[in-house]
Amino acid sequence: MGTAMADDTLIEISVGGQVSLKPVIRLWPDGPPSGLPGVGSEITFPSPPIFGPETDMLHNVSDPSLTVFMPDPAKANGVGVIVCPGGAWRVLAWEHEGIAPARWLAARGYTAFLLKYRVRGSPPDPVEFAASVNKMAASLSSPIPGAKAPRALADAIRDESIVRAREIAADDGRRAIEIVRERAAEWSLKPDRIGMIGFSAGAFLTTDVALDPRAAPLAFVAPIYGGETQGRAVPADAPPLSTAVAQDDRMFSRVVEGLYADWSNADRPAELHIFTRGGHGFGVGKRGLPVDRWLDLLGDWLDDQGFV
Repeated sequence: MGTAMADDTLIEISVGGQVSLKPVIRLWPDGPPSGLPGVGSEITFPSPPIFGPETDMLHNVSDPSLTVFMPDPAKANGVGVIVCPGGAWRVLAWEHEGIAPARWLAARGYTAFLLKYRVRGSPPDPVEFAASVNKMAASLSSPIPGAKAPRALADAIRDESIVRAREIAADDGRRAIEIVRERAAEWSLKPDRIGMIGFSAGAFLTTDVALDPRAAPLAFVAPIYGGETQGRAVPADAPPLSTAVAQDDRMFSRVVEGLYADWSNADRPAELHIFTRGGHGFGVGKRGLPVDRWLDLLGDWLDDQGFV
């Protein structure tokens, strides 16, 4: 198995009281080629109650990186997975859409790479920032009749600053794939067996890079409660896709249905799971609902596709 190179750093990841060291790879050691305005110092903060149990999130991310979660050598399967948390391009749901799925993947033999991508600037004042996050979260839970549910991100969230942030996030996504493929041998991976899973904004990042001819190819993609083609043609060699969403996620349920339809209409392998309840941002957690099993279904799909 690979080890950290001299240019990599090590950080402590604490989960359930257990602390472990993980290698961290900066995407742009000399600084990103472009940036977003008004981004202050990076801060870790607890999520608002609307997202469920308290979990760590990040805001004001300006130095993107990959944190490497390596499997037990006895279980390693030679497959790499880049994990992209969500957060409306304003924050990163670092724990329940990042660390948790990365640990789940590593426990099953995958080498997981947790992507910390750049997001829009946020107010440095904790009270002001908390108010902005609560407002954003409340908008995602607003009741919308199914017939009027948005069919595209632009219909769901009307914020021009997202357009640029989405482009920057995709830049980081393409760079992440490039790095993992270039260094695949260090982790005993094959460059053509590297996939990506993303949540919400991270799901849009995932589909954006999967459809971008400038990006290195992905072996598979799993955009969870998000992602769209924006009318772009799904190529004949598009990677297999697995996605999941909750029906009561009125902001994005129809958007995800459209993504599945676009992949399926292009005759590419695609799987869609729609759960009655779960809302937006269910991530890796236990709510006592059938949606809790989506990750096991993804594991079954990866097995069926030969990525084990």
